[in-house]
Amino acid sequence: MAQNAAIAMLHAACVLSKFLLPLAFVALYVALDAASFIHPLHGLNITPWNPAAALGLVFLLRRGPGAGPVLVVAVLLGEYLVRGVPFPWWNRLLPALILATGYLLLSAVLRRRMAPTTLLDDRAALVGWMLPVVCGTLLNSLVYVSSLCLLGLLPWDGWSAGVVRSWVGDAVGITVAMPLFWWLSVGRGRLALHTVLRSWETLGHSLLGVVVLWIAFGLGGEGGFKLFYFLFLPIVWASVRQGMAGAIVSATVLQLGMIGAMQVLDFRAVTMAELQMLAVVIVLVGFFIGGVVDEQCRTSSELRQTLRLAAAGEMAGALAHELNQPLTAMGAYASAYDALQVRGETGSRLEAAINGMRAEARRAGEVVRRLRDFFHTGATRLEAVRLDELIAAATAHYHSRARQGGVAFEVAEVPALTLLADRLQLEVVLRNLLSNAFDAVAAVEPAARRVSLRAARLAGGQVLICVEDSGPGLAPRDLERAFESFRSSKSSGLGLGLVISRAIAETHGGRLWGEAADHGIFKLVLPIQETPPP
Repeated sequence: MAQNAAIAMLHAACVLSKFLLPLAFVALYVALDAASFIHPLHGLNITPWNPAAALGLVFLLRRGPGAGPVLVVAVLLGEYLVRGVPFPWWNRLLPALILATGYLLLSAVLRRRMAPTTLLDDRAALVGWMLPVVCGTLLNSLVYVSSLCLLGLLPWDGWSAGVVRSWVGDAVGITVAMPLFWWLSVGRGRLALHTVLRSWETLGHSLLGVVVLWIAFGLGGEGGFKLFYFLFLPIVWASVRQGMAGAIVSATVLQLGMIGAMQVLDFRAVTMAELQMLAVVIVLVGFFIGGVVDEQCRTSSELRQTLRLAAAGEMAGALAHELNQPLTAMGAYASAYDALQVRGETGSRLEAAINGMRAEARRAGEVVRRLRDFFHTGATRLEAVRLDELIAAATAHYHSRARQGGVAFEVAEVPALTLLADRLQLEVVLRNLLSNAFDAVAAVEPAARRVSLRAARLAGGQVLICVEDSGPGLAPRDLERAFESFRSSKSSGLGLGLVISRAIAETHGGRLWGEAADHGIFKLVLPIQETPPP
C-alpha cells in the first residue's frame, strides 16, 4: 500500500514538473517581453532590444522541437498582454505567429551547430553561433515586417526602417542575453558564473561599468556621446581576467545600464538603435576575448596534463628502481617466513618476518602513490635526501650500460650534503641528463667515449651537479631550443625530457641549464639543507 502511494506521488511530481517548466518559461518570456517593450515602432513588437527571443531559443534548444507549441503560446500571449490585440484579432496574431515560426527555424539551425554541453567559450563555437543568429534574425525580420506591411499595420514607406530596427532588436537581444541563459542551463556554466559572481574582481569591473556609463552618458553625453569608447574598459577587464563567464556578466551589466541611461536621462545624442549596434560591438569584443582566454586556459591545462603523462616514460626507470628494493626485500622476508615455518618457529623471529613484509609493502605503495600524485597534480613530497645516496641510486644502472657501450663513466666523490627534495623526481632529472650524455657519446669513436658526473658545494647554501660528456656539445643557438617542448635530436624522443627536468629543478628552487662548448655540459643547481639529519 505504502509502495503504491509512493509511486503515485512520484508520478504526480513528474507530471507536475513537466507542466511547471513550460509555465515558468511562458511567464518569464512575457515578463521579458514587457520589460523590453521600450521605444516601439508604431506600437508594434519592434523594439531596440528583445531578450525574450534569446530565452525562447534556449528553451527550444534545451527542450527540442516538441517545445515549439509552448513558444508559440508565449509569443501570442505576449502580444495580447503587452501590446493588446485590437479588432480584428488575427490582424496582430498572424505576424506574431510568423515571428514564432522564424524562431523555431532558427533554433533548428542552431541545434545542428551547438551540442548540449557547448558553452560558447571558444572562437569556433562563437562564430558558429553568431553567423546563424545574424542571418536568421535578418531573414525573420524581412518576413515579419513584410507581413506587417501587407496587413496594413505598418506603412510601406517605413518598411526599410522597420526591418533594420526589428533586426537590430532581435540580434542585440539574442547576442547579449542568449549566452547568459545558455550558461545558466548548463551545469558547468552555472558553476562558472557562480564562481565569477562570488569574486571581488567581479564587483570591481561592475563598479567600473557604472563609472564608464556615467562618463559616456554624463560627461560625454553633452558632447555628442564622444566618450563612448570608455564602455569597452569593463568588459575587456572582465573577459581578460575571467574569460567568457566574466564577459557575460559584464555584458549584462553594460546592456542594462545603457538601456536604463537612455530611459532615465532621456538621452538624445544618439538613437536607441545606434546605441544598440554599439552594444553589439562591445559585447562581441568581450565575448571573443573571453573565448580566446578560455581556449588558452584549456590548452594550458591540457599541455600540463600531457607533460605529466609524458613524464611517465621519463620516470619509469626511477619507479622500477624504487619498487625493485621493496619487492626484493618482500621476497626475502617471504623466504625467511617459509624457512621459519618449516622449522616450526612461532616466536618473535616469525613475527619480525611478517612485520618486515608489511613495512616493505607500505613502502612500495607509497612510491606508487607519490608517482600517481605527480601525474595527476604535479605535487611534490619533500623529504631529507642524502646527496650521495641520490646520486648512487640514479647512476646505478649506467655503470653496466657504460661497460656494454665501452664508455668511460666516472662519478667523482660526492660531498656529504643533504637536500630537502622529492627523491623520486630528482632521480628522474639525473637519469635524464645521464641518458642524454650516453646517447651523445654513442656517435663518437669508442676510445673517446667519456661521461662524468661531479658534485660540488657552492656558496649560499647550494650544490652544483655537473654532467659532462665527450659528445658534440651544444651550439650557442641551440642552448634554449634544447629546453623547448617537442624538440628532440633523437628520432624516438618526444623532446620533453629536458623540459620536465627543468620544471622539476625549478619546483625544488633550483636551476638547470646547458653550456655551449665543444663537448656536452649540463649543470644543475639545487638548494641544500644546512643541518643534515642524524
